[in-house]
This record gives sequence, C-alpha cells and structure tokens, in this order.
Amino acid sequence: MKVPPGHPRRKSLEAREKLSSLSDKGIVARTGLIAHGRGEAFDYFLGETTPPEAELAIRAAAYRLAAARHPVLSVNGNVAALAGREMIALSRAVPAPIEINLFHRTRARVGLVSSYMESLGARGLLGRAAKNRIPGLAQPRAWCSGEGIFKADVVLVPLEDGDRTQALAGVGKFVIAVDLNPMSRTSVAADITIVDELTRAIPLLTKHVRLAKKSMASYRKAALAFDNAANLAAVRRRMASNLAGND
Repeated sequence: MKVPPGHPRRKSLEAREKLSSLSDKGIVARTGLIAHGRGEAFDYFLGETTPPEAELAIRAAAYRLAAARHPVLSVNGNVAALAGREMIALSRAVPAPIEINLFHRTRARVGLVSSYMESLGARGLLGRAAKNRIPGLAQPRAWCSGEGIFKADVVLVPLEDGDRTQALAGVGKFVIAVDLNPMSRTSVAADITIVDELTRAIPLLTKHVRLAKKSMASYRKAALAFDNAANLAAVRRRMASNLAGND
C-alpha cells in the first residue's frame, strides 16, 4: 500500500503497513498489531502531540540514563519495527547496549529481530544468548543477558508488558517506560513513565540525554523533582479534558 503524501493519516498508515509487513516476516508478533492499535487510541486522547507531562518525564529519564552505571535499552518486535533506528541513535548517545527481549520468545524470533536491528546499524546487541532470569517472572521474558538487563541499574522498556516492569522494579532496577496508556500496570510500576508515542518520544529523549551530559546539575534537579504518580494523574486529566472537548 502506497500512502498519498498529503494524506492526513499518512504517518499512522505507514506505521501500520510496516508492522503488518514485519509481522509477515516474524519480526512483529501478530498480537503486537493489536497492542499497537490500542496505543493509537490513547494517542488520539493526547491529540497526537507530545504533552508537557511527557517532556518533564523525558528530562528526568535523560538524567537517569546519563548518570547510570549500567544502563540498558530493551527492544521488542514492535519497538524494532517502529523505532529501530531511533533506538540505535539513543544507544549511542547514552551510551548503552540494546538487548532484545520478547514476550513471544523463540530462539528463531530473537534471531530475526536481532538481524533486523543489525540491518539498521545496531552493533553489539545482547539477547541471543540469554542465560540469566529475572526473579519473580515465570514467562519467557524472564530470560535476559548477564551483561545486559540482569546487570543493569537502569532499564528503558518501551512498549512493555506490566509483568516484566513489575518484576524489574521488584529486583531494584530503575525502570523507564514509554507507554501511551497512563493507567497501565507498566506506567504505574515504572519509576518514570513517558506517556507519548514512541517515534516522538525516543528522538526527544536522545536530544535530552546529550543535553543532560552538558548540564548534569540542572537535569539532576529535574529528575529528583519528578513524581511519576503525579505526572500520570496530570496526563489522565489532560486526556479527560480532550475527550470532553475542553480547551
């Protein structure tokens, strides 16, 4: 499908087509298509723009990544499809390794997602040889790399499932999430939740990581002042106001 350049839903339709194509290749799980549609609905509630609350969360997250000893960026099929290049740029800016971690995990699919990310320019990917487990998590997502998520002090988990976010937080990891649903278990369990669409949020986060490295004191102040629960409540109020048609 070729989307006309002037179509008002061009970006959304192109993302859907990409996800569908990569689903046929086994990189995106079929259930990932459903998850994407659910996220799009919440983006409508945001007005399909980055809200001020997300900008506050991004500044706090930028500091945590820049100041971390062992930061790791977790990537699943949807993240690879929607923002693979953006995640690679972020990994270089931090710097932090990328680890492939999948809900629908098979050795073959980990290989497919890894190869796809490498085709975009990723190097030193983790996840193929995942021999450690996250305690308290029974599902296949518990498998992780000893040099990656298992060792990490800060983990970025875009488009995550709530179980793993809770498990990571439960073993003392500082968790940064990107999730369009401010009511999800992921959003509530994370230390910092960026409520924004992935392809808008990750480039902004990359920009602020670079800025944070030049102004650590300023960004540290923003991070220490950040209250995730209060920020999520503000996002919910914004969504409710948009639904009610209020300015």
